[in-house]
Amino acid sequence: MDRPAPRVDDDLGIYAIGDIHGRDDLLSEMHGLIVADAETQGTARNRIVYLGDYVDRGSSSREVIDALIAPPPAGFDAIHLKGNHEDYMIRFLAGDLAVGHGWLMNGGPQTMMSYGVLADDPVGPDGLGALRDALDAAVPAAHRAFLNGLSLFHVEGDYLFVHAGIRPDVPLEEQEEADLIWIREEFLNAKTAHEKVVVHGHSIARKPQIRANRIGIDTGAFTTGVLTCVALNGERRDILQTGKRS
Repeated sequence: MDRPAPRVDDDLGIYAIGDIHGRDDLLSEMHGLIVADAETQGTARNRIVYLGDYVDRGSSSREVIDALIAPPPAGFDAIHLKGNHEDYMIRFLAGDLAVGHGWLMNGGPQTMMSYGVLADDPVGPDGLGALRDALDAAVPAAHRAFLNGLSLFHVEGDYLFVHAGIRPDVPLEEQEEADLIWIREEFLNAKTAHEKVVVHGHSIARKPQIRANRIGIDTGAFTTGVLTCVALNGERRDILQTGKRS
């Protein structure tokens, strides 16, 4: 027998936004699209779920975090999830220099530069310590509190919102953080149903990936100019996207 169509409450509009990666311009544009869409739906409550990876790659990570710390658009509340790139930043700021080179190879320098810290390449062990100290001094306390307060997942109706995905056949309460923010192929290739339909980012695709068991909405905004959002209300599923830019 076919399973019922996944749904959220009829009076709730959910807007899940994929990986932003330092593109505050696209985030501002997306907020405008979401507000306009919500006005046409007339839902009593509206919520934005940000799927993580706010920092790195794009040039405006600091500005993105400023925007996310600010109150959400009028009439909305917000859920902020943790991505693997926030994990890099959190751990590096906490003094875990072992993640430094990985972060530097995956967009970390752009984030540091947005805080006024120049990350030279290559960086030796002493250089990593100096970079960490400089960044630690430059990151505002409100940004640090935001990063440390990020959630790993959010459940709404028949949907699970998470940055990367889940390990198939493992109950949600037993999922490990590393999988929630890092997993790829084992999750992406799974054909069986999960406890919830998983809405995720992390794995870039040219178009949103809408499958029976997952919805992937990372469309590589930092380079394509296409930031993607999935809008959910009752059984409704719509895709909102920013316009392409060079």
